[in-house]
Amino acid sequence: MTDLAFIGTGTMGHPMARNLLGANFKVHAFNRSAERARSLSDDGAELFEDPRAAADGCSLLLTMLSDADAVLETAAPALEALQGERIWIQMSTIGINGIERCAELAEQAGVSLVDAPVLGTREPAQKGALVVLASGPNDARGSCQPVFDAVGSRTLWLGEAGAGTRAKVVVNSWIVGVVAVLAETITLAQALDIDPRQFFEAVKGGPLDLAYAQIKGGQMIDRSFDDPAFRLALSRKDADLVLAAAAQAGLEVPVMQAVAERLALAERAGHGDEDMAATYWATAPTD
Repeated sequence: MTDLAFIGTGTMGHPMARNLLGANFKVHAFNRSAERARSLSDDGAELFEDPRAAADGCSLLLTMLSDADAVLETAAPALEALQGERIWIQMSTIGINGIERCAELAEQAGVSLVDAPVLGTREPAQKGALVVLASGPNDARGSCQPVFDAVGSRTLWLGEAGAGTRAKVVVNSWIVGVVAVLAETITLAQALDIDPRQFFEAVKGGPLDLAYAQIKGGQMIDRSFDDPAFRLALSRKDADLVLAAAAQAGLEVPVMQAVAERLALAERAGHGDEDMAATYWATAPTD
């Protein structure tokens, strides 16, 4: 049984930690909001009040938090307590600057960094069906792969640490773009007295059909955003990370700039804790 410190048991981290317990890992869990980790004790996790204590005696540290500052704040003391192989598996979506900061911290601590953000939302996390975009030293793969097998259905090894995050930025550009344009498509249909379901029927079964759009579109049509698979505030953060990456690469991305502005508008209107499909409200006419 491998001892693993798991930091960040929120919407995604909680089911991931549970799947690791089911795969016979000994999970030491810490969450900044302790109540969100409490139910994991019923599944066999040991709960700790601070990240250093959680990592004590573990050879692996896994972080799954909302942003780079949260990752670095909690990982710094935890890294000092790791023993044995001392591998940090960083699975949060924190952007290029964020993973570069993590690499600096890992080097200072003398710990191997494996950069491995995931594709998927709450339901795939519950099913252990995430896609892991892994990158890091070859000699860490053997220890990390059982972790990835427990939480995901596929692992793509992409090269040195940092490649996983760059790939995640690219995928997120597509995801938030699809949802934002879908919101405008549905509101346009409604404004033209066309049932949006007719749009989905028109593209059904063809190359323009997209299961993800069907799911998010259904939420928009029903105006059902209160059970978020992925919060709008986090999708706005992801759009900002795309913009930052593009700027670093010297690219102009005006479409993504517009998408980020629409997400920010919906967030300011009070929809940040709703599902990302609530970007619909940034375009829908007010009653």
